[in-house]
Amino acid sequence: MRIKLFRLRVGEDHHNFEGALGMLQHNIAGSARRMVAVWLLCCAALVLVMVVVGGVTRLTHSGLSIVEWQPLIGTIPPLSDADWHEQFAKYRLTPEFQKVNFHMDLAGFKSIFWWEYFHRLLGRGIGVVFLLPMLWFLLRRMVDRPLAWRLAGVFVLGGLQGAMGWYMVKSGLVDDPRVSQFRLTAHLGLALLIFVAMLWIALDLLVPRRNSSPARRSMAALAMVAVIFLMSLTGGFVAGIRAGKAYNTFPLMNGHWIPPEIFMLEPWWMNFFYNMATVQFVHRSIAWLLAFAVPLLWWHVLREVTDPRARLACHALLAALAAQIVLGIATLALQVPVALGAAHQGGAVVVLACAVWLAHALRRTM
Repeated sequence: MRIKLFRLRVGEDHHNFEGALGMLQHNIAGSARRMVAVWLLCCAALVLVMVVVGGVTRLTHSGLSIVEWQPLIGTIPPLSDADWHEQFAKYRLTPEFQKVNFHMDLAGFKSIFWWEYFHRLLGRGIGVVFLLPMLWFLLRRMVDRPLAWRLAGVFVLGGLQGAMGWYMVKSGLVDDPRVSQFRLTAHLGLALLIFVAMLWIALDLLVPRRNSSPARRSMAALAMVAVIFLMSLTGGFVAGIRAGKAYNTFPLMNGHWIPPEIFMLEPWWMNFFYNMATVQFVHRSIAWLLAFAVPLLWWHVLREVTDPRARLACHALLAALAAQIVLGIATLALQVPVALGAAHQGGAVVVLACAVWLAHALRRTM
């Protein structure tokens, strides 16, 4: 009888030990997931800052001030008068100086140089902030193989983004002293894609998925993410051809809901990439679509969903979109001042983040 009781107690102790060990391992794994998620959220925040700085660089016409791509050597700025004169001499050979800024002196060159330098330095910094912790997490085995592949994919996108940035700058160093609107939009689109990937992976780590098939409202939120992403791309074309400098009235475009010159170019498809009227009309149209679709989704979510995360994300999306529309109208009416233009570009990332947050939350509520 005593032997039997002893065996029972040993069995119970072993079971309790296994349970405690399993709980400890679960807590350690949860702590590791949270650490990786916080790191990714910090990286996403840096990408948001990068987009805003990129907007300032574009609006101050600073993007063509550095005429070479030197990923390592370019980290060090000019340190002497000789270095500054050497950089300025290279800039004086560019079409932008010869056709636009021919009156610029060295002091004026320095004012545009620093914005582009800081933009590139921030890009390099994001690469370091992403790569080194990722390697540390891998060495400590804090991420599993599927997550490691996802993180590696994000890093590859970051490398492509750097190459695309230089490819964009090169387009403005030839005959026409402005960058290609196609390359500018691709550069912006890659930044947004990296931001979304970082945010989605972080949310996956913080809130594991509960269901296997998303509900229809989750699909609607994902469609909203796609539309917001598309609107941001059309904003890239607006910036690329400087369409914000024209049709500076709202809601009409110089007295018309649809400008009569919307299809003045031949062939017709060129209007969507080269015609200021068409490019701005498309951007406005998508904004109008979101102005109706987001409140409708908000109403459905509040009526059908009780999950506090999803409801909070829905409120955030509605508020962010309202602020972005107000910013857009003000930026247009004032003919794109630097501060408002940069804020509007950053606002697009905030709206996209809220839509991603909502779509992710709705996938976890079933």
